[in-house]
Parts: sequence; structure tokens; C-alpha cells
Amino acid sequence: MKDLRRNFERFCLKHRDLGIPNLMLWIAIGTVAVYVLQLIDPSGAVFFALYFSPQAILKGQIWRLVSYIFLPNESFVLFFIIMLVFYVQIGRVMEGHWGRFKFNLFYFLGILLMDIGGLILKTSVSVGYMNILLLLSYATLAPEARVLIFGIIPFKMKWLAWVYLAMLLLSVLRTPWPALLMPFFPLVDYVLFFGKDALNVLPRFGKLPVRKKSEPKPNPNWADRYRKQPSQQQKSYHHKCTVCGRTDTDYPGLEFRYCSRCNGYYCYCMDHINNHEHIL
Repeated sequence: MKDLRRNFERFCLKHRDLGIPNLMLWIAIGTVAVYVLQLIDPSGAVFFALYFSPQAILKGQIWRLVSYIFLPNESFVLFFIIMLVFYVQIGRVMEGHWGRFKFNLFYFLGILLMDIGGLILKTSVSVGYMNILLLLSYATLAPEARVLIFGIIPFKMKWLAWVYLAMLLLSVLRTPWPALLMPFFPLVDYVLFFGKDALNVLPRFGKLPVRKKSEPKPNPNWADRYRKQPSQQQKSYHHKCTVCGRTDTDYPGLEFRYCSRCNGYYCYCMDHINNHEHIL
């Protein structure tokens, strides 16, 4: 399984520029267009033409497998704009972190799983499940990142993920059978892409941190060992990850950051900048 995941990550890095650029921005533009059409035609014709309907799909209206993602969840204009901008920013960060190919694959696989769930359970599907999946994924990548609720209230992403998960749980408890199983289908997408990294967003009790046991500890002397390797001396580089050893020479499309909490000038790739043991 580890080899399979490692090969998948290498494949995504090699093809990181494939796919639709700024995917969430295009989805937001489509959502705004549908929102305006709904305001112009309050009869609900636009909604009934685009919403997910298993019966209509089985009759040949296959566009409903995708069109429902453009239906806005918010009717109040201010909340609609705030949520739209928020998810566009999340998509932009995740696309920059993963690459265009991996983020596109993640999003469209989530839609496919929701379509399968809706057809199996014979129930309607909402893009709200995908939005919660995006928020949970971003909170897993950067649990300590802060956002401003309504522009004034600072909130950590992992706290916001807990609130959304609690709201989702309450919604599931009020949903009749078998539609209450619907939220678990997009969660399969989350588990496939994150695995044990999902523990980053869970509450930590006590003094024992929750981290991957197999993750190597940062070695402060990695540069000395690197210089001793003759095969590597010919390859110059500007950045090298302290954890995995990848460089900007070997992976030109990979982004690197320097941790401000480590005691020293330590560089990390985007896969480990938010998930490493700080050097004190």
C-alpha cells in the first residue's frame, strides 16, 4: 500500500500541470450564472432542470450528474458571496499545494462518488457535501491556518472543520433512511487521498501528539551528509526538504517553504511544511 501511494504521488508530481486550471473559479462562475438565472426566473425552472434526480438520469438526462454542483446552497446574497469566495480560495490553495492534476482528480472523484451514492440510494445530491469535503481537506493540509469569520473573528481551520462536522452529524441524524448514508460516499474520496493524515484535523487530548509513526524525524545534519555524496555534488539546488530530501532541482514544480517555528533556517516541501516535528 505504501508503494502504491508513493507511486501515485510521483505520478501526480510528474503530471501536476495537467487538468483544468483554477477549477474552483470556473465552478464559482457557473454558480453565479445559475444564481442570476434563478433571480430572473423565480418559477424554479432552472433548479428543476439542473438538480440531481436519479429518475431523470436513468431516463437519459445525464447532465444532471454534474449540473447540480452549480446550484447555490445559499439564497442570501451576502452569505452566497462570502461562501463562494471562501471556497475559491480553498481550491486555489489546494491546487497550488497538490498541483492541478491531483486537485482535479480529487474533486471529480468526489463528484463521481456522490453520483454513485445518489443513484444507489435513489436520493437527491447536494454540492454542500463536496464543500464540506473541501473544507475538511484544507483543514487537514493546514490545521493551524487561521481564517477570519465575517472578516473579524479569527478561527483556526481545524476548529472550523469540527464545527462543520458537528453540523453534518446533526443533519445526518435528522435525515431519514437511507439518505442518511449519503455523506459517507464523498468521505471515501477524503480517506483515499489523505489516509492517516486525516488525524491532523482530529482533536488532540493530553500531551501525546498525533502524527504518523512512519514519518522520519528531521535531521539537522542533512546538509553535511548531502555534501559527502559525490553523485549529488554536481547537482546544484536552492531548496531541499529537511524531511524527505526532495530538491527544487529534482522536482522543479514542487514548492518549498521555511518554518518560522524551527530553531534555524530549515526548509520543507509543501507536503511537510505543516506536518513535521519542529526543531528546537
